[in-house]
Amino acid sequence: MPHIIHDKQKLLNRIRRIRGQVDSIEKSIESDQDCVTTLQTLVACHGALKSLMAEIIEDHVRSHVVDPHNKPTSQQSQAAEELIEVVKSYLK
Repeated sequence: MPHIIHDKQKLLNRIRRIRGQVDSIEKSIESDQDCVTTLQTLVACHGALKSLMAEIIEDHVRSHVVDPHNKPTSQQSQAAEELIEVVKSYLK
């Protein structure tokens, strides 16, 4: 996926934040913290993963499904935007 190279550092930073959240979940369980704290961290981690997935899917659609080297038709562009919005809605 060559298009990821452009946003590589940004994506790696997001993954590191997610790793920190997962580590926090582990510590929360190890230290017998209350369920609400653990669940809130799980929800945050889950949201971060879904957001990361949506971004990578959007980049994939823009870079591989709609060929950026050939100017897409307005119908292709509209279909790509609709697909991206549906995926984003699904992942919310």
